[in-house]
Amino acid sequence: MQFRAALFAATMLAAPLVLAGRAAAQPVTGPYVSLGAGYSLESSPKAKNIYLDGVGQPGDATAVFKNGYDVTGAAGYGFGNGWRVELEGDYIRNGANKIKYAGTGYPVSGNESRYGAFINGLFDFDVGLPWLYPYLGAGLGWQQASYNNIAGSAGSVDQSRSSFAYQGIVGLSFPIAPVMGLSATLEYRFVGLATARKYDANFGGVPATFKTQGEYNNQFNVGLRYEFAPPPMPAPAPMPAAAPVAAPAPAPAKTYLVFFDWDKYNLTPRATQIIAQAASDSKTQNVTTLQVNGYTDTSGTPTYNMGLSVKRAKAVAAQLVADGVPASEIEMHGYGETHLLVPTGPGVREPQNRRVEVLYH
Repeated sequence: MQFRAALFAATMLAAPLVLAGRAAAQPVTGPYVSLGAGYSLESSPKAKNIYLDGVGQPGDATAVFKNGYDVTGAAGYGFGNGWRVELEGDYIRNGANKIKYAGTGYPVSGNESRYGAFINGLFDFDVGLPWLYPYLGAGLGWQQASYNNIAGSAGSVDQSRSSFAYQGIVGLSFPIAPVMGLSATLEYRFVGLATARKYDANFGGVPATFKTQGEYNNQFNVGLRYEFAPPPMPAPAPMPAAAPVAAPAPAPAKTYLVFFDWDKYNLTPRATQIIAQAASDSKTQNVTTLQVNGYTDTSGTPTYNMGLSVKRAKAVAAQLVADGVPASEIEMHGYGETHLLVPTGPGVREPQNRRVEVLYH
C-alpha cells in the first residue's frame, strides 16, 4: 500500500475512537440506518482475448486501477440478540491507471464505477467492554460495473455490464454518548464480482471484445449508524447512604438436622452423633433455648404424621438431656407433614422430610 493510503487508513482507524464516548454498548434492537464512506483498493482484473496490437491479434492483459473511494448506505433491523439483517446500497469509483500487455504497460485514462445492492446478515459480539461491539457479516447482491471512457494510445472502451456480487464485513461500533442510539463504525469490506463480464471495445481501429474476471475491492470505511428504538440504558446504581452505627447483630441461629428411617422414631448411630455435637456446641455458645422440631414426609395420614413427628422430637430431646443439656432449656414441637424440606405431593416417601431440626439461640 502506498504511504498516502496507509496514512488515510490510519486516520479512519482513529476517527471512531475520537467520536465515541463512554456510553454502554448494547446489541442493535429494532430498525436502524447507516451511512459510511472510505478508501477503495481495487484488484487488477484479467482481460481475456483483448486486442491491443492494432492488427486484430487477440491476447490477454491486466488492467491496473488507482486507489479510489466508496460510499455505502443501509437500512436494517436488529433482533436484540446480536443478529441483524440489512439492505445495503453502494457506489465504488476507481480511476484507470494502465493496461499491462506482453510485459509492457500502456497508460490509460478514465475510470471504473460500480453501484448496486446487497442483502447482508451480521452478528454483533458482546466482548464485555462497555464502549465497543465488534461485528462480522456477509452479503450477496448485484453490481453494475461501468468502464467509463477508459482510453489510451491502443484504443478505448466505454460500456457497462452487471454481475452477481458477494462481500465479507469485519467491523467495530462505538456508541456516541451524547446521542442515544447513535454509533460510530469502522469497517473493512472485501467486495468481489462473482461472474465474468463481456465488453465491446475498439483498439487501434479494430473492433474487439474481451472478458474480465477476478475483480474485487478491499475497502476501509468509517461511518455512522442510528437505531430508531434502542433499548433503555440501565440507570446507574445510587450511592449508598451512610449507615448509622448500630449495635452488633446477634449471632444467627444454628441448625442441626437429624434424619429418621421411614415410619421410625428411633435414633440411628449417625443421628446420635449429630445430637451429641449439638449438645456440646450449646455449652460453648451461651445458649438459652434449644428448639427441637419434629417433621414427617407425606406418606401417612396427617393425624398419624402429627403423632409420629412428636415421637421423633421426644426421642431427640431425651438424647440431648442424656448428653448434658438441661431439660428446662429445651422447647419441643411436632409439626407433622407441614414445612417440608423437599416439596412433594401427598403419599411421597421423601427421606429429607423425615427429620428433626435442632435450633439454638
